[in-house]
Amino acid sequence: MISLIPTPIGNLEDITLRALRLLREADLIAAEDTRTSGILLKHHEISTKQTSLHQHNEHKRVHSLLDQVEQEGLKLAVISDAGTPGISDPGFLLVREAVKRGIKVETLPGATAFVPALVSSGLPCDRFIFEGFLPIKKGRQTRLKELTEEKRTMVFYESPHRLLRTLKDFIATFGPDRGVCLSREISKLHEEHHRGSLEDLLNEFEHGKKVKGELVLILAGQD
Repeated sequence: MISLIPTPIGNLEDITLRALRLLREADLIAAEDTRTSGILLKHHEISTKQTSLHQHNEHKRVHSLLDQVEQEGLKLAVISDAGTPGISDPGFLLVREAVKRGIKVETLPGATAFVPALVSSGLPCDRFIFEGFLPIKKGRQTRLKELTEEKRTMVFYESPHRLLRTLKDFIATFGPDRGVCLSREISKLHEEHHRGSLEDLLNEFEHGKKVKGELVLILAGQD
């Protein structure tokens, strides 16, 4: 049995009772960063053994972990640093191989950054597409060009040091008047939502305003 368990994206209380129970009952927790997850587990007094499963070792670790699940009846819990495993985080390769092997996989509902950002944006959220992180170099302009005719609300993840570049790329692709909302530090003490046009946000952050923390950009579709 493999359980994919969402973990808080900010406030440590944003975790379900079922998630806590399964983390305690698991034989092993595969975590993106055992140091980060150790803080959460200690907060909730969970002492289950951990092992690392991240983007740099996932290809190597998947088969050995699944062998343990199959041969030893191991109850494996999978978590990322924050949010739901597999959503811009490790987890996909493990699930894909588990499905091929016929291993039961359960995924718990829970925290993920883009849902509260989308709902809080004030932009249409009945139909949307999730883009995650844009390619940094190769394929970036091609992907943006493909989105020029997109009518649905678009959801992106971005890091603070690439924010200005992304806003400028958006303006060049979608025009300065396109509506956007930038959400940061969701569920944390300093949660913020910056709404306006792409030009408004570029002016706000290009002239001295510093931005930190995880960012979600919600971009209006073509009108």
